[in-house]
Amino acid sequence: MYQRTFRLTCENASNAVHVVGTELKVNLSRSAPPTSKYFSVRCSQAVQYKIVPPPQADDTLHTLHTLLTPKSVLLISMDVASEHAYDRKLSVRFYGEKTDVLGTAVLHITAVEISLDVDADRDGLVEKNNPNKGSWTWGPNGNGAILLVNCDSERPHLKQQDSDVAMISRVSDLKDMSRMVLRTSGPAELPRGYKLAMHISQSDAESIRVFQGRTLAGSANPLRKYLLKHFVTDYPLVLCAESLSQAIQYNGGTSEADYFVEGLRFPDKDFDGLVTINLSLLEPTGEGFPETPIFTDKVVFRVAPWIMTPNTQKPLEVFVCSTKDNYQFLKGMGKLVKHSGLKLKVCHEYMNRGDRWMQDEVEFGYIDAPHHSFPVVLDSPRDGKLLDFPYEELLGPDFGYVTRIAWDEKVNSLDSFGNLEVSPPVTVDGKSYPLGRIIIGVAFPTATQGRNMTKVVQDFLWAQKVQKPIALFSDWLYVGHVDEFMSFVPAPDRKGFRLLLASPDAGYKLFKELQHDGHGRAELFEGIPNQEGISVDAILSNPVFKQGNDYVQGCIDWNRDVLKRELGLEEDDIIDLPILFEVDKENRAVAFYPDMVNMIVLGKNLGIPKPFGPRVNGSCVLEAEMCTLMGNLGLNCTFIDDYASYHKLLGEVHCGSNVRREPFTCKWWNLEP
Repeated sequence: MYQRTFRLTCENASNAVHVVGTELKVNLSRSAPPTSKYFSVRCSQAVQYKIVPPPQADDTLHTLHTLLTPKSVLLISMDVASEHAYDRKLSVRFYGEKTDVLGTAVLHITAVEISLDVDADRDGLVEKNNPNKGSWTWGPNGNGAILLVNCDSERPHLKQQDSDVAMISRVSDLKDMSRMVLRTSGPAELPRGYKLAMHISQSDAESIRVFQGRTLAGSANPLRKYLLKHFVTDYPLVLCAESLSQAIQYNGGTSEADYFVEGLRFPDKDFDGLVTINLSLLEPTGEGFPETPIFTDKVVFRVAPWIMTPNTQKPLEVFVCSTKDNYQFLKGMGKLVKHSGLKLKVCHEYMNRGDRWMQDEVEFGYIDAPHHSFPVVLDSPRDGKLLDFPYEELLGPDFGYVTRIAWDEKVNSLDSFGNLEVSPPVTVDGKSYPLGRIIIGVAFPTATQGRNMTKVVQDFLWAQKVQKPIALFSDWLYVGHVDEFMSFVPAPDRKGFRLLLASPDAGYKLFKELQHDGHGRAELFEGIPNQEGISVDAILSNPVFKQGNDYVQGCIDWNRDVLKRELGLEEDDIIDLPILFEVDKENRAVAFYPDMVNMIVLGKNLGIPKPFGPRVNGSCVLEAEMCTLMGNLGLNCTFIDDYASYHKLLGEVHCGSNVRREPFTCKWWNLEP
């Protein structure tokens, strides 16, 4: 129980404002006149007290007076608020050797109830005075309130996020904030000089703002009804970076006052996501001196992390770019998306300005709290010609935006978000990751030179905590993205998914079988305009080409071992796809034919780059192999021609598309990262 040290004096009556649920602690020896030996206590009916240490039988004189010792302490408490100021009374009388009265200390008390409340048990309701509201713990039995970053825009025509403006203009903006309630009970007014103040630290002020809740009074007029529903006329800003402390009105009687807390930034390297808001009762100390806090209530929030969604989550929207040369690609994507019961959202040339790499520009995720959730797009620092798309086209009501700018770092290809993936939920050595694990590509650990994803993005991803990242080796690729050699697809058994890996070994095995069966003269790239075919025999007889693919296989196998270890996978959880690569003079690889692992996953429907492999009896053997491998999982393959418009530009179907998916049902705050 919160205790406040209080001084009594026999010279003048003392006044105190006491907060229900706390104790006033009086050192009686310090308050007693000299030569005092005994004391007695009397009080109003509503006042409770106890003596510490408890008096023994031989400590009393005629059972009325208690022996005074240097350790005698009086603990005073009340469990009901006052109706009027100073309507409670307690007195302590001090005695000498023969019960002669040496002095009397009188205390007049005003009892008030004060509670700053939040949704500390995470059920969507602001309960009264939760004992755990001042701390934050993870897990299903954890406690502490949750705060969303107000990164969407209720006024998208202004092209600014709500957190950029220190005001509220629409009622709809309030649901993006966390409600906080000040509950008080007591006399109509606090005794003279006493006041309430809400305050935050300078560091926390960089992460939150607090608004006071006020709405239009009266609703008989139709215009007032409309305004009350859609707008807020006066929700004053209470706390921010420019105002760390603010006097708060005490309303008297039993009352509640709403406040709304706005998150301004996500967890990051320099911010653990925790913020504290304090409410203090201030006591006057004398003319010319500042007030003293005599009681402080506090609440703790954790800012909700940004969460990615894997291929196994239900697709909601598919995004692609329209360019002057990708009609065939759009046609194939349109059929696949329509067949999957989804809508295709096309970013037209006036916005993309010829930048077709939708996957590289953005990553879709979401933020979640017990009272609200909404999608948030993470904008990559690549800043190609698509750079305006996420802010101009996606940001809006309940659709947030976040980015990380590499001020002091050189941005490279590994900063594109084809190099940012997330696994389905996994359990590794008994440790559960119900939201999966983020996967990024970097340079090889022992490389003295090489490309890496910028530190500012990596720091952001690590700081979210709930999807602990895994770093793979992707710098061996010319483009350098993990989606060039891996993907995940849903599966009806085992862990609920399969990891797909590009495999030159599987490609050579398939082509050797073709050669063995007398199909060595069958050619790849048949039917592609202005593209010379190459036979299976020619591929298998090229030792330099084989050496390059052996190198690539070694790189992929290194990543294979990392993924098995970090995701808790076994060999039966992995499917090897027959894909061959070309390696340049700098030992960086690109797919030799359309890279089938670089696919789009829409439930059970897969959009796969059409590989233009060797044909036997009129059928492409690479397509047939994919249909067999994926068909065993109950998945449907649609092959999309992206050869001229994407493959020749060093990308594929996944690079040119993006999918917003359904959030997890698992709540991040129930995790124990």
